[in-house]
Amino acid sequence: MSKRDDKEEESTQDPKKQGGRGLEGWLERLELHRSLSEAERLAGNLRGQKARGWTEKLLNRTTSGAIYVIVILTCLCLGKTATALLVAAMAWCCCSELLRMTRMTGRMPNEILSLGAAIVYPIAFRIWGIPAGVYVTLLLLVFIAGWYVITPRACLADVAITVFSPIYTSLAFSCVVLIRNCDPGVEGVLITLATMGTMWANDATAYFVGSRFGRHKMAPRISPHKSWEGLLGGMVGSVLVWIIAAGLHVRGIGFPLAIFTGLVVGVAGVFGDLFESRIKRGVGVKDSGNLMPGHGGMLDRSDSLLFGGMVAYIILHIGGIL
Repeated sequence: MSKRDDKEEESTQDPKKQGGRGLEGWLERLELHRSLSEAERLAGNLRGQKARGWTEKLLNRTTSGAIYVIVILTCLCLGKTATALLVAAMAWCCCSELLRMTRMTGRMPNEILSLGAAIVYPIAFRIWGIPAGVYVTLLLLVFIAGWYVITPRACLADVAITVFSPIYTSLAFSCVVLIRNCDPGVEGVLITLATMGTMWANDATAYFVGSRFGRHKMAPRISPHKSWEGLLGGMVGSVLVWIIAAGLHVRGIGFPLAIFTGLVVGVAGVFGDLFESRIKRGVGVKDSGNLMPGHGGMLDRSDSLLFGGMVAYIILHIGGIL
């Protein structure tokens, strides 16, 4: 009898033994699969975990963003004073986050003077208008000079950060107050909303276009997720907001000026975003804070508006709209 016949006979005579080996192998494979799944679970790489994490992030981002927009719309509709108070609160948060990041680099700015100026700028602009910027800045320089003289530990870098922080986060932000001051009624609300909405539309369209079609990185060392395709998509969103404003005849703005404003303000907003990203990259943090779940800090949410608001005010003022 050949060896092959011997094996066939053995398998025929002892089926339980063969079935046992099959069951044992199946159990081993099941245990191996469980071990691999456990490793994937601990690493957070399971499909269910990824889907749940993405959903939770989207819900957090949407909820906090909706609250942010509702609060802004409410204050804009309540009037110029409510808008100024809102901007003062937002500027204070932005300045506080910036000072916290600078302290991570070993700097010791005067937080009382910086945060105090951050609150005063928007309120002063609401009361006195453009001259308020000069008054508050001069007083800030005087107080900081006195602090520098009587504080031996302070260095020139601390002085520079103390001056820069409220100017960057609050003086720039106060342009929103100046735009809202142009008209106490509905047109004041709409022109201010167009300025802020430019940044929202730019961010949203840039994100969706960039995530879907983005191939060419714009500034990979500063903001690796930004692409030139996303930039173009953001410009479309920015221009669309001002075309709608022109279509509604807000403050008499025409379509040529609306298109120009949308393009320039959109670019300024992107530059403001990159500027803040450069600050975070230098400090080594991902977000400026955690005030807004899914968005980061208030400075993360407002960085593009700081530069975009300034440019919008200049263009609208020179164009005779304000």
